Amino acid sequence: MNEIALWFQRFGERFYLNFIKDDRWQYLTRGLGTTLLVTFFALILGIALGFLLAMCRVTHDKTGRLKFLNAVAKLYLTVIRGTPVMVQLLIIYFVIFGSIAINKTFVAILAFGLNSAAYVAEIFRSGIMSIDPGQMEAGRSLGLGYSQVMWKIIMPQAVKNVLPALGNEFIVLLKETSISGYIALHDLTKGGDNIRSQTYDAFMPLIAVALIYLFIVLFLQAGVRRLERRLARSDRN
Repeated sequence: MNEIALWFQRFGERFYLNFIKDDRWQYLTRGLGTTLLVTFFALILGIALGFLLAMCRVTHDKTGRLKFLNAVAKLYLTVIRGTPVMVQLLIIYFVIFGSIAINKTFVAILAFGLNSAAYVAEIFRSGIMSIDPGQMEAGRSLGLGYSQVMWKIIMPQAVKNVLPALGNEFIVLLKETSISGYIALHDLTKGGDNIRSQTYDAFMPLIAVALIYLFIVLFLQAGVRRLERRLARSDRN
């Protein structure tokens, strides 16, 4: 019993040192806010740009038009998907914006948004290409133009199909932002590292960071599963 009591006493002392003393818990809360901010706006940028890239590629595949834009899109996808996101983040911050003072949060949003766009583009493209080609032919036979068929018939079905994949991309993006500390952005991971550097205790702050990420990911995964079930029910109806 004495050993158990001693363990709890030491645990309490370490907990106080890492989180309570000098309000060190605020490193985690402020970092969490930054992480969620970067993830949210990077996802918006990724979806917007990814959709445009997907439309360029799909339009070329279906009609043969937009050859130049399709070539640019393929080059973009090859470069972004073929290089580590951390290297892209460092290039944007230290090379592209290296000579000017710029907000680190903006750089992180830009870097992760551009990276996410490459994967979102393939998600959208696969969703559009999965729709039966006969629906395009049926729409055209009714006198609708290509763009009208895409927006009124193809896209509603494609978006419905890719929503779960977009949810998973949001989860991946959230975890990828943990490398933001490489440009000295005070995100959640950096917050835990700041505590570690002051207390010289790596266990508690890093485990706390891991648990926070795990909780958020589990929450998002539950949301994605619920969305998938709702879409499945709507398909049956």
